[in-house]
Amino acid sequence: MRKRIVVTGLGAISPLGNNVPTTWEGIANGRSGIDRITKFDPKDYRSQMAGEVKGFDPAGVIETSDLKKMDIFIQYALVAAAEAVRDANLTITEELSYDTGVSVGVGLGGLTSIEKYEQVLLEKGPRRITPFFIPMVISNMASGYISLMFNCRNYNTSTASACATSNHSIGDAARIIERGDAKVMIVGGSEAVVTPLAVGGFAAMHALSSRNDDPTHASRPYDQARDGFVMGEGAGILIIEDYEFARARGARIYCELAGYGFSSDAHHITSPSTDGPCRAMKMALRDAELVPDELDYINTHGTSTPQGDINEVKAVKEAMGHAARRVSLSSSKSMTGHLLGAAGGVEAIVTIKAMENGLVPPTINIENLDPEVDLDVTPNRAKERPIRAAMSNSFGFGGTNATLVFKGL
Repeated sequence: MRKRIVVTGLGAISPLGNNVPTTWEGIANGRSGIDRITKFDPKDYRSQMAGEVKGFDPAGVIETSDLKKMDIFIQYALVAAAEAVRDANLTITEELSYDTGVSVGVGLGGLTSIEKYEQVLLEKGPRRITPFFIPMVISNMASGYISLMFNCRNYNTSTASACATSNHSIGDAARIIERGDAKVMIVGGSEAVVTPLAVGGFAAMHALSSRNDDPTHASRPYDQARDGFVMGEGAGILIIEDYEFARARGARIYCELAGYGFSSDAHHITSPSTDGPCRAMKMALRDAELVPDELDYINTHGTSTPQGDINEVKAVKEAMGHAARRVSLSSSKSMTGHLLGAAGGVEAIVTIKAMENGLVPPTINIENLDPEVDLDVTPNRAKERPIRAAMSNSFGFGGTNATLVFKGL
């Protein structure tokens, strides 16, 4: 008998706010967190907007003297993790430290610091590179610092699977608990690559929206005029636990992490397929021991790319059958932009808050629904609906797919 997994804590840094309550308030009210890029001058770029984190202040979590040792993606992860641990009312004692692990991924790693110190190298020479450079940029350092901060001595890893990173991090960590190898896991993802090289690179692929004259309406999943995704940044961290352990310690439980599905398209390095996402969704439902009619909400990958949105709609219809007509869908990327490796962490939190509040978040900026989108994508306005079980999808470059299913206890 595998162990049941529950969610007990949530922490978020997002373009809508630097904690979960503010982020959820923005999502529930259909507020866009996207604006013109301020981290660098974007005037020469095809895409000039992003979902930037605003007013971030790590004081109280990270010592000022330590900030210079950490790329910003590590800082986002630590602050979100601290919120999640507080929210879970979790005290990691010396005894519990051996049963507590970390699985926090990142898509691109410390690109902010890579770009900065490449300039230092070119302008001032190799002796001016900080000795903290390598620990600043390698992808497992968010997990490493979280483990150090909270004395987590169990599993400690970082997944990197592009935009599916967070869901893989969460799902794989759940397997650790299911096997009885840990009681608690700190899980999710972080990303901070609103940088000249990243924005320029994605724009060169023609993956980003170029609606520069109207940033708040640029991310428009399922709209007929969508023209690409909008970069975002932030972190989404969850505390997941063995159900029996959580109940014994009197934890407040949000929901059960009931299902995890994954697949590879083996189709194209960047172009999406229908088959892979469909198989991931079916596996997640099977793992959760649910039939499609028991699912009420899907937080879609919904990036606002012309082909990606249509392929996901087709995959939902194939995976859900007749139940696809009664399930509510929405894309929170319409408000946050695409947080890449952090997307699934923040979207898992949105999905859980939707269940808690009985409120399906909207997909904003739909002015003319694409005629190929013939499902309920909750256009422009949230709607009340009891949500017994919900799904969150994340699909990434490389043809990798990961789906999570949450359900009430």
